[in-house]
Amino acid sequence: MPAYAKDGNVVCFFQSAHKFNSMPKYVVSATLRKPQWNNSTVLNGDVVKEVSKLRQATTGDIVVHGSARLVQTLLAHSLVDELRLMVFPVLLGTGKRLFGDTSDKQRLRLVDSKTVGDGVVIVIYAPARP
Repeated sequence: MPAYAKDGNVVCFFQSAHKFNSMPKYVVSATLRKPQWNNSTVLNGDVVKEVSKLRQATTGDIVVHGSARLVQTLLAHSLVDELRLMVFPVLLGTGKRLFGDTSDKQRLRLVDSKTVGDGVVIVIYAPARP
């Protein structure tokens, strides 16, 4: 149990964990065959084809957590409806680019933004499709 928990935050943390554990999860991998996490399915092979099929078969949001390479691929094939980004007020000097090299310029439309905590900015963008 987290030592910093107060004002019901522990309850919220465990409710969120239970919700996340019980929802379906899709893992894109060329090597993983049998995922150990509850309700997980491995997508392998042609990721664009697999995600396109998943979008057709699934209702609700499909969220990508922590894979810049996957997001870059999905953006390149117009499979992203919304980008939710958190910008932290820290300069690191080095690191991986979120949006890799691309020959195509992609315009985005700001949907929402807010500042939370100590200057963290949460922005939501949608592709500005004609």
